[in-house]
Amino acid sequence: MKTLSVRSSFWFKSVVAATLSLTLLTPAFQASAAEADTPAAGKTLDATSATAFLDDLFAAETTKPHYVGASVVIVKDGQVLAQKGYGYADLEGKKAVDPATSVFRIASVSKSITAAAIMQLAEQGKLGLQDDFTKHINDFTLQNPFNKPVTIENLLTHTTGFEIRDPKPEDIHQDFEKVVEIEDYVRANVPPVVREPGSSYMYDNYASMVLGLIVEKVSGEPYADYIEKHIFKPLGMESSGFLLEGKLKDNLAVGYGPANTPIEPYALTPTVMPQGGMLSTAEDMSKFMLAFLSGGTNRILSEDSVKQMGVYRSYIHELIPNTTYGFEAPFQIPGAGSSSKVITKAGDLGGFSSYLFFIPEQNTGVFLTYNQNGALRNLLYPQFISTFFPQYAAPAKLDAYEAKPGELAKFAGFYSDLRLNVLKTAVQGEEKLAIHDAFLGTRELKQVDDNLFVDQLTGQFTAFKLDASGNALYMKEPYLNPFGYAKKGDAAAGYADISADHPYARVIHGLQSLGYYENKGNQNFYPEQAVTRSEFVKNALSMFTVPASKTEPTAFTDLAGHPNAGYVQAAFEIGLVQGNGKGSYKPDQAITRQEAAAILWRMLVGQYSPEVFASIKLAEGTDEWAVDAVRALIAFQVHGPEVQQREDGTIDFLSGKILNRAEEAAFLFSLNFSPADQIYAALLQQAQAAPSEAPAAEAQEAA
Repeated sequence: MKTLSVRSSFWFKSVVAATLSLTLLTPAFQASAAEADTPAAGKTLDATSATAFLDDLFAAETTKPHYVGASVVIVKDGQVLAQKGYGYADLEGKKAVDPATSVFRIASVSKSITAAAIMQLAEQGKLGLQDDFTKHINDFTLQNPFNKPVTIENLLTHTTGFEIRDPKPEDIHQDFEKVVEIEDYVRANVPPVVREPGSSYMYDNYASMVLGLIVEKVSGEPYADYIEKHIFKPLGMESSGFLLEGKLKDNLAVGYGPANTPIEPYALTPTVMPQGGMLSTAEDMSKFMLAFLSGGTNRILSEDSVKQMGVYRSYIHELIPNTTYGFEAPFQIPGAGSSSKVITKAGDLGGFSSYLFFIPEQNTGVFLTYNQNGALRNLLYPQFISTFFPQYAAPAKLDAYEAKPGELAKFAGFYSDLRLNVLKTAVQGEEKLAIHDAFLGTRELKQVDDNLFVDQLTGQFTAFKLDASGNALYMKEPYLNPFGYAKKGDAAAGYADISADHPYARVIHGLQSLGYYENKGNQNFYPEQAVTRSEFVKNALSMFTVPASKTEPTAFTDLAGHPNAGYVQAAFEIGLVQGNGKGSYKPDQAITRQEAAAILWRMLVGQYSPEVFASIKLAEGTDEWAVDAVRALIAFQVHGPEVQQREDGTIDFLSGKILNRAEEAAFLFSLNFSPADQIYAALLQQAQAAPSEAPAAEAQEAA
């Protein structure tokens, strides 16, 4: 399970990847896996080699920055081969991790346990996986305009078609006395079905919570009691549960944020969270793993159920499958894709990350949990596979493919992630296809199958789902969110007053395609119309899915009754606009370009040092308080064609000019697609090399 604070919804460049059920895979990690010499046969996996592998991995200088404390277990053929702790469960107290007693929040790995409970009930004939799930919840109304029910199988495979219902910021809190039942939360947050059930893949915390409620309804037992009685107790999992109390609380590892900052213990809503609230140890998880692989002394699932949970039910292409019952595809290995012979489950909550994976035909399982969000699992998985089972990392055998002339155009367009629409991708090209996002910038896609492409930067696969006519509907890529699809936006209908050659046509039509503007024809855009202060705040917050605040009274005296008051108040609460509660905001006053720049810069200032932009020489006209903001937006190219460099090397941002709608569109569009991290890294390197000599022209070129 992944959650966002209100503020971090804005800091999407550094936080969004950590809010998905993955960690953003950087090219460096991928390159190391791709360049490794893959042996003809892997090492024999036994107790000696497993222990040596773990010791070497965790001692490596490349690994140490990625964990404070970690607990890991490897099982095979009914035995625990290695079970070890590394680093600290409590850094300040120098308390070492003990895999038998150190408790971690295993987050979304909980979903695999919930799925096992559903399979138990299916074995008993108490439910069918093709049942309409509402059949098992009394008086449950679901808005579903499609002629297909949402089945229990859809819940298990994240193919419900639900509108996103991720946990809210207030669902993580310090009120340990607060009790919210699963059913109350489910009923209070029912999403509509917005895509045909079974047609798309979107990681779905709400669906897994509904599965927990179904366990309660069908079994007649509270979810936590059912799991304790039918899974934990039979397997001897005595250090697992869903409530932070007793020895689970006493033995809980300290979670850490960036720079090893400790995170205070927290409670969850609902109080028992089937989709992500489980607490456990590596030793306890080994007992579940052995039982699942049918090599332990206890069995909680039939052989057939285990086999069913290992079969991928959702694909976009056979080389990059989506989900089984309770599991998801492993990380892609360059050239190989995601092996359908491996099933995995990743999990993340504040200060904790986990990874569980099975290779059923090798009767092998690995569980890793650690008390800091990060890429440790991205290092462990490919190294384990290449060391012991390199056959699952072998390059895919692809037939020679000849793309048909003109066929690439059907993939071109703007794509938004189904779960977090702040994740945007642009695809364009006719003879060659290029893909661009704000994390990796632009790279070429080489077509190798009807709907499959190889990213030329890293050798990983990107695939598209096509409709009956062969047009692209969805895309699955390996970086922003491999655990879900991105939806292609509808073709822009355009505006009567925006011609095809209008200097702002691309950004305006792009935002229209992405759904930020109404996509209707024969309307005017009014590109020269001034944007007010409150309109800009509302538009910026809405783009990044930050809701209006309900706080009253607001921080400004002139917002009472104003339609945009909630957005201005939300911007105040997260530090984008400033006030003391006694002054006015002047919501209907036209905003200047430098005022808009200051608001956008406050979204980013926590990630970037303004000194790096000092080489950018501004023309006269920018107030001192806005200099850092204007320089940053110039560096990141967050502007339109109105910003030009003069002959003397200075750049005129037109800071004092009133912002119009066309220019606002350029600001918002480019903020979504600017590869700011890459630009910043280039400028930083340039500044370190010659901090006093880098002219504005070079800075602009680096951008």
